[in-house]
Amino acid sequence: MLKESIQETQNSKYKTPNYDPKPIISVRQLNYYFGLAQLRKQTLFDINLDIYPGEIVIMTGPSGSGKTTLLTLIGGLRSMQEGSLKILGQEMSCANKRQIMEVRKQIGYIFQAHNLLTFLTAKQNVRMSLELHNKYLEQDMDKLASDILNTVGLGDRVDYYTDNLSGGQKQRVAIARALASHPQLVLADEPTAALDKKSGRDVVELMQRLAKEQGCTILLVTHDNRILDIADRIVHMEDGRLLKESKEQKI
Repeated sequence: MLKESIQETQNSKYKTPNYDPKPIISVRQLNYYFGLAQLRKQTLFDINLDIYPGEIVIMTGPSGSGKTTLLTLIGGLRSMQEGSLKILGQEMSCANKRQIMEVRKQIGYIFQAHNLLTFLTAKQNVRMSLELHNKYLEQDMDKLASDILNTVGLGDRVDYYTDNLSGGQKQRVAIARALASHPQLVLADEPTAALDKKSGRDVVELMQRLAKEQGCTILLVTHDNRILDIADRIVHMEDGRLLKESKEQKI
């Protein structure tokens, strides 16, 4: 089923990408290990990958193939071990804590489990992401948070606590939180895994539309073959290695 979906994407009409030639993500000969001494086990092998501004890239592969590990390294949520990883021009292998934090501020994160704070309302969850950026401190952050929630279709839920929202609504809050500060890069880990077919489709189409409007790049990890058609490019990972990709962009 996965091969058929990828083939359908590859067989669609394409045009030559018109991206900035400088990658927003550049990975070279990246290796990663878990454990120490005799228990040390390699989980990523010689990863090489470039992702360009404006691209929507989907990473597929079976469970345990290393997708989430690579995503968290790209997001600055794990420390580099071997190889080179440049995110937004910053080499992460030699970055200090301040530099890593500056990179993280330019990334929006969307996770399968939402990671929303249940004791805060939808608006307050979104506002928290704005408070990380000095440029928003002088602005009306409540209005900014309400505006982005309205954009994702939750204008009537801004003051709801997350426990009173459906799974699809929670993921919309997570998308609003990730995109509120207009990040250059959005990383999404299985954003449709806990959603039904319609809700999952609505969520990824919303991500696609908002990302294109804001001009940001998306790297999305998924097992969901039903959403592969939103990608400009698909990369496939298996046993810690990148195996294949479709390099062309759809019209």
